[in-house]
Amino acid sequence: MSQCIFCDIASGKTPGHIVHDTGKAMAFLDIHPLVDGHTMVIPKAHYQRLAEIPADILADVFAAVQTVTRKITAALGAKDFTIGLNDGPGAGQVVPHLHVHIIPRVPGDGGGNIHSIIRRPTHVGLDEMRARLRNAPA
Repeated sequence: MSQCIFCDIASGKTPGHIVHDTGKAMAFLDIHPLVDGHTMVIPKAHYQRLAEIPADILADVFAAVQTVTRKITAALGAKDFTIGLNDGPGAGQVVPHLHVHIIPRVPGDGGGNIHSIIRRPTHVGLDEMRARLRNAPA
């Protein structure tokens, strides 16, 4: 077994509840689902951070996200989703393999929106932040 559980699922060494596989990306049910249909999409090759993944593989991952949301809609009737990823341990990434969570949502489910994750005031004005980001290397 490797040191990455998601690599083991992608290679078939560890079983997973796989719902979609494109060859470059794979989707499987979260083992600790927040709601029915909570699914994760990963690149099958190991990339830990968003900045590391080549654009063509990232495009395949997000095409899989789109396909899986359609599958969840068809299977569960879900029309709304929270879709996100935790990029690095400081952002809550527990498994060090890039993964996108697809969480079906319904009114009154008790969940919040993206703005409910962090409650820390900003310290930099929008004009200054825009200038910093425009001038930063990519």
